Amino acid sequence: MTTATFDLSNTSINNNKLSTERLRVVFAGTPEFAAISLEALIRQQDALNIDIVAVYTQPDRKAGRGQKLSASAVKEVALANDIAVEQPVTFKKSSTEGMAARQTLRTYQPDLMIVAAYGLILPIGVLTTPTHGCLNIHASLLPRWRGAAPIHRALLAGDDETGITIMQMDKGLDTGDMLYKVSASIEPDETAASLHDKMAALGATAIATVLKELLHYQAQAVAQDDSQANYAEKLVKTEGEVDWTQPAATIERQIRGLTPWPGAYTFLEGQRVKILAALPINTTQKTDKPAGTVVSVGRKAILVACGQEVEQPNDKAAHDAQLSNTLAITKLQFAGGKPMTAEQLCHGNQLNDGDKFTAELK
Repeated sequence: MTTATFDLSNTSINNNKLSTERLRVVFAGTPEFAAISLEALIRQQDALNIDIVAVYTQPDRKAGRGQKLSASAVKEVALANDIAVEQPVTFKKSSTEGMAARQTLRTYQPDLMIVAAYGLILPIGVLTTPTHGCLNIHASLLPRWRGAAPIHRALLAGDDETGITIMQMDKGLDTGDMLYKVSASIEPDETAASLHDKMAALGATAIATVLKELLHYQAQAVAQDDSQANYAEKLVKTEGEVDWTQPAATIERQIRGLTPWPGAYTFLEGQRVKILAALPINTTQKTDKPAGTVVSVGRKAILVACGQEVEQPNDKAAHDAQLSNTLAITKLQFAGGKPMTAEQLCHGNQLNDGDKFTAELK
């Protein structure tokens, strides 16, 4: 594997240059996660001794019911601050478009590129264009959860902490040396939406911390232990379908980890039902009803039978989970309807004790 390297042998000269000349920074990112960091860096340009000379982001995409072209969150921030925007479709040197994109990048004479959820692969020829290479703001404690969906995968796996890693990018997928890591706890009621916002704010703070002493952090970079790596694969819509034979704790994490997208869902008499929220697992609730059966429709929660946790030797959490195989749902949305709380459903007739949630009818 080819790795981008940067000569830090003459550190005193480089440090002097950094202290007297503003770094020319190119920022590359697309969604709201990246836009938060971009906004923070724009506000701190003088304090950090940087000039953001260009922003790279994905091409405008069709969105919404009208399928109108929509700019990315990063592009909107750049335009609002009169920063040049580039939207290449590729950097591959095998294509005319890719070679043109590389040449355009060189014209900005970047000292550094900062990347956050850009969504476009950067070849080695791009990674080595800036004087100090490319730094990535990654939403996990690497090498855990390399890849596209680290926030969601941490929740789905039941991790109790995650964080931000500022990484010197190389040709691999989130495999570069780590410059700075900061952790954050995952709360019991954390959703992908709330954890996203927490990580976005933390990422903005982390990249600013590194920029204040860039050469120090680059000189102290630590290689990742590949033997400890795992991958956060991109989410697909079908991951939202609930398998009621799974343990209640697994389904509860699924609901939180896939909120707001793609969302957890099930079927009632062939009609899709979105599961918007549930309570943490209560280890005293147990039923002998078949998985997927609505045990009770109450004002505070709708109890649904789930599968049984498989206990591992000396596993107290699994032992406690065996005491419960019910999920307490607090908010649902039927197809074509509005979100409804358990109390609203309790006063209606859309859901009754004994109803059964099932898989999609094929």
